[in-house]
Amino acid sequence: MSRIRIAILGTGNVAWHLSRTLENAGHLITHIYDRDISKAKKFALDYFNASVGDSTDLYAVDANLFVMAISDDAIEDVAQQLRLPKDSILVHTSGTVPMNALGYAQTQNIGVFYPVQTFSKGKSTDFSTIPICIEGDSESTTNLLSDVASDISSTVKVLNSQQRKVIHLAAVFACNFTNHLFSISKNILEENDLGFNLLKPLIVETLNKSFDLGPENAQTGPAKRGDMETLDHQYNALKNDPELAEIYRLFSQHIIDFYQS
Repeated sequence: MSRIRIAILGTGNVAWHLSRTLENAGHLITHIYDRDISKAKKFALDYFNASVGDSTDLYAVDANLFVMAISDDAIEDVAQQLRLPKDSILVHTSGTVPMNALGYAQTQNIGVFYPVQTFSKGKSTDFSTIPICIEGDSESTTNLLSDVASDISSTVKVLNSQQRKVIHLAAVFACNFTNHLFSISKNILEENDLGFNLLKPLIVETLNKSFDLGPENAQTGPAKRGDMETLDHQYNALKNDPELAEIYRLFSQHIIDFYQS
């Protein structure tokens, strides 16, 4: 498709990855907004053609597409303050905020551009493997967002706000909760002078089996077996940390119930 001129609103992890990927795909990053102008200036050093600013009056910015890569709780407030060029498109990148939260902005063209991935600044990510969920308030907006998404990803889905919320909820369990469990495992090991790398082959194999067999078929462990002796022993080993012991009990009971139903 033709080159799109894009303004990025925000300088966080999603903005860092998305802006680089879009420019590498042939689009042009023309403006960086952040309420902290120093962050905008630092971010824009990577973009030769980008202006910077901390003003929400963006009417004079040379861009067709304005991408709000900011925290979910700030989207509606910032949208209310924006002044955008005529006929431009405004999107946010959230999985949980409905598209109509952008309806307060002074533009008739709004949408969503949600990459289903966890991002950390400085950690490279292959966007071609990341599903991108889009939504537009009109056929023309949806088509343009679909074209832009297809430039950087092999999987583009047109989904409504409720469907995105479902994906985000499932992702919290699959990503955020799982990663926190990794942190708990790491702490348990390090408290006993053992390294987290000991679990790397196990974690990799668990993930591979979940995709190859389906997670419900890949489950192993004492709760799946109904091994109450091991469950009691491990639960008692955690009694010095009642909160962690309760997490262990709840997870174990949920697995038992799941496979007994």
